[in-house]
Amino acid sequence: MTTPDPIAPELSVPPDLILTSAQRALLHEVASRNDRDHGADFLGIVLSGSVARGMATERSDLDVYVVHAQETGRSTTRSPVVDEIPTTLADLDDVSPFASEGWWYRWSFAYAVTLLDRTGGRIEPAVARLAAVDADEQRQILLDHDRLDGWVNYAYRSLKSDRDGRRREARLDAVESIPWLLDVVFTLEGRVRPYHKYLPWELREHPLPHWPGEDLLRLLDATMDGDPAALRETYARVRERCLAHDAASGSTVLQDVVDDWGVELEIFG
Repeated sequence: MTTPDPIAPELSVPPDLILTSAQRALLHEVASRNDRDHGADFLGIVLSGSVARGMATERSDLDVYVVHAQETGRSTTRSPVVDEIPTTLADLDDVSPFASEGWWYRWSFAYAVTLLDRTGGRIEPAVARLAAVDADEQRQILLDHDRLDGWVNYAYRSLKSDRDGRRREARLDAVESIPWLLDVVFTLEGRVRPYHKYLPWELREHPLPHWPGEDLLRLLDATMDGDPAALRETYARVRERCLAHDAASGSTVLQDVVDDWGVELEIFG
């Protein structure tokens, strides 16, 4: 439930969203200016960034998506206090696939706050969809884009180098495995992987249902040191989640990806 902001009647600000008086005035100015310049074409405002997620510092600016019915010809404007990003409702409805340019912007809508919606309620679900990964996307990310097989590959190479006494090489492959691992972990939970800055925050404030955040962060820290025990523990957890995902979907597709490694899996202990 949101309540009207007293200085900007059209903006609905959640009670737990912390804004300074200057930030409220900036949001009011953005809304008023777009209302004046674009009229009925101006459809809404979505607040993203650290302010929306309760992580603001004294240096944080406002990341404001201004939603229009059609392209305005304006580009993003940036200042030390506010980044104003014009977008359209069609853009919000367009779910960019994994590894495309648009994919890298999708997490910016995770836990964003819709402050104004003149569409009859279309903006908020569109924003939420951008930060989610549905069943078709899960298959594409894990299988078509080889994120699961790729993670196993880097972890395997790291363990092999460690076994052979090549510690630097083991650490390099362990570190390179981390983005692949995070794609796997968050995809299996139906979520877009967060930007690194927000990873501890998301794990704390929006825990993964099947992977305790402190355990994941501990394993990531150890993986960055090239710790073979961490890679083996992570492998066991990933395999467990893959088996559970397969059971829920009535298939063996993820288990098959892992099992295709055959006897090479013995290095995972």
